[in-house]
Amino acid sequence: MSGRRSATTLMAHVRTWRPYTLWYVGLVGLAGHAIATDGHAAPELAAAWAVPTLVWVAAHYLGDYLDRELDAISKPQRPIPSGLIRPRTAVWCGTVLAMAAVVTAAVVNYRTLVVTAAGIGGAMAYNGFFKAKGLLGNLVRGSLTGGALVFGAMTASAHPPVEILLFVPVFWAHDAASNLVGTLRDVSGDRAGGYATFPVRHGLRTAVRTAAGLYALAVSVAAAGLLTMPGDREGGLVTLLIAAGLGGGAFGMLYASGPEPAAHLALRSHEVLVVERMVLAAAFLVPSLGGLVTLGILAPMLAATLGTQQAMRSRYEFPHGVAAPPGEDTATAPARFP
Repeated sequence: MSGRRSATTLMAHVRTWRPYTLWYVGLVGLAGHAIATDGHAAPELAAAWAVPTLVWVAAHYLGDYLDRELDAISKPQRPIPSGLIRPRTAVWCGTVLAMAAVVTAAVVNYRTLVVTAAGIGGAMAYNGFFKAKGLLGNLVRGSLTGGALVFGAMTASAHPPVEILLFVPVFWAHDAASNLVGTLRDVSGDRAGGYATFPVRHGLRTAVRTAAGLYALAVSVAAAGLLTMPGDREGGLVTLLIAAGLGGGAFGMLYASGPEPAAHLALRSHEVLVVERMVLAAAFLVPSLGGLVTLGILAPMLAATLGTQQAMRSRYEFPHGVAAPPGEDTATAPARFP
């Protein structure tokens, strides 16, 4: 009995980690390192991946703690509202992971502590305040990933190199867009919980158009940035083209679905963007590391992402693993688009 309980608790923690999103922000850190230098040392590369990842997982624990009342309304199956993880345990886990990120950052370059602390504080501010503030919340969320890029660059340079500023808007705009798409499936729950997200305020179609505009900005700046990099720029641009194709498919899915696409379709679109953004980050590794090395890094992460999305994600987002059918009470079930 105790063994079964331990396995259930462990799985609840794994679900909190969102293993289908776990790999992306570390790739952004690696991209920052690659943009900043042509020479790569294993400890710095490891730190460029590990610190943003630790902050990312810490933010999941702390964010779920802050969202526990909202999740009790719209996502009662999640670990905290379901009782599988105590709120106090989530706070402790998030705090320990955040401190591990701070210590690692201090060892690799003490100047990165400012960026690391801003990332932790920004994640808390997003979940505790900005998430319910419309488009501002999405933009704040995007800025956190831009910070991961700056951190990665500072593992190769004492100070943020000037050229990194050209690339920050790529991940800021992209993650604001991706985060906005993520809110599309939660409209009824957010409205019931008093969260005035952008689609709650302005409607689904306006939200889709805004997200598509941010995504187009991200891809355009990415192409311009890649043209300035030494090394295999062509390989980077080809990789970016693949990412853009995936992104176009994700948004095309939403545009083609009519005025009221179901919540599960918004989730499917976001699942495509979860894969696409990893390819996007990898595009900035290609000029410095080469295509084969980049593929060796990216392929297992993509495999883990695809496998865990298939196995876990719909159950994490929806109480029964699917969107509520027409006519079901949307105050307690994931809603269709209004």
